[in-house]
Amino acid sequence: MSEKLSYNSSLKVPLLPGTGRKHNDEEKAIASHHSTKNTVSFFSTCLNGLNAISGVGILSVPYAVASGGWLSLALLFAIAAAAFYSGLLIKKCMDKNSNIRTYPDIGELAFGKTGRLIISVFMYTELYLVSIGFLILEGDNLSNLFPIGEFQIAGLAIGGKQFFVILVSVVILPTVWLDNLSLLSYVSASGVFASAVIILSITWTATFDGVGFHQKGTLVNWNGIPTAVSLYAFCYCAHPVFPTLYNSMTNKHQFSNVLIVCFILTTVGYASMAIIGYLMFGAKVESQITLNLPLNKVSSQLAIYTTLVNPIAKFALMATPITNALKELLPRTYKNRVTSILVSTVLVISTTFVALAVPFFGNLMSLVGAFLSVAASIALPCMCYLKISGTYMKFGCNTVVIVAITVAAIVMGISGTYTAVIDIVHHL
Repeated sequence: MSEKLSYNSSLKVPLLPGTGRKHNDEEKAIASHHSTKNTVSFFSTCLNGLNAISGVGILSVPYAVASGGWLSLALLFAIAAAAFYSGLLIKKCMDKNSNIRTYPDIGELAFGKTGRLIISVFMYTELYLVSIGFLILEGDNLSNLFPIGEFQIAGLAIGGKQFFVILVSVVILPTVWLDNLSLLSYVSASGVFASAVIILSITWTATFDGVGFHQKGTLVNWNGIPTAVSLYAFCYCAHPVFPTLYNSMTNKHQFSNVLIVCFILTTVGYASMAIIGYLMFGAKVESQITLNLPLNKVSSQLAIYTTLVNPIAKFALMATPITNALKELLPRTYKNRVTSILVSTVLVISTTFVALAVPFFGNLMSLVGAFLSVAASIALPCMCYLKISGTYMKFGCNTVVIVAITVAAIVMGISGTYTAVIDIVHHL
């Protein structure tokens, strides 16, 4: 949903500034590994970047187009351009100070410990909500594949979706107990491959398995624009991993080219999926397009199973940075193996309860995109760059562009967050 793979990074930066020692940071789906040497090639960095940006957002882009209409695709490209530009600003911030290793470091350089705290809170909250989204996604798709009725356990009525959410949580739990996630990080480094398989499988379903491209859709739906914008923004929330990718490169001057390659390829993938899905199912497309696919086709099953495998492998990579940050807040006497397992277990239990209470994948991802992704990937990089570079004191074309992007991001964030919260409350 995300699901990014940070290259040999460690997200043990404390949630509160000034506590614990500082480590190399993260991504959105972020491996928890210690940063090593600057030996990563241009190609490998591109692959890591594509893995970072490619995620479960690809399942929701058809629903985003259905919400906003065909013209909302222009907003997908606009958000991609703004996110690309803010990625360049992160690079420029790091060029200003060679001591910057992580995204929170940029916030601290710009606005002190308050800046580090704000960026850390946004990052960890986003990771937490995306982890919840993984559980909802698994529950929705498994109950679609294996529909079961409601049953009783210890006097509690449990529906099919709820049962599968709990089952997946139990399966995932041992993975978050691991101290060394190197194996999982390799397994989860599959965003590009998984996205390609999903696109090709769904295209095959439409072309050869009888679904077809028969829906015309609507040109524009103004009421659905905030939802569309929020879901598009969710697709481009990999910025916390960019400092790690930048520091890992052998030739840092090529990082701008890495961003160009990554954003072009991922945007082509997202746009293709959005167009294909909307032409297939029109206004009836679900928040996860896999829920629309005919279950008796091999191509559909391939797309669904590909969708199911990745979140299970990636959940630990999303949760570990949060548990590491929480453990840094504990007194030294409580920093042991038992406490580590306990913290990880409590985190999984809490995400399970929220997933059961708010089982609305599209609305949750819309909230993440509007409230967190827009801020962390567009607004905050712009504001940090203005402060670090001193550009805010000058009036020029560059300043006008950055301020305009920041204001637009704030407006998108407010309207999208309001819409997402209203939708969630309406469905409760």
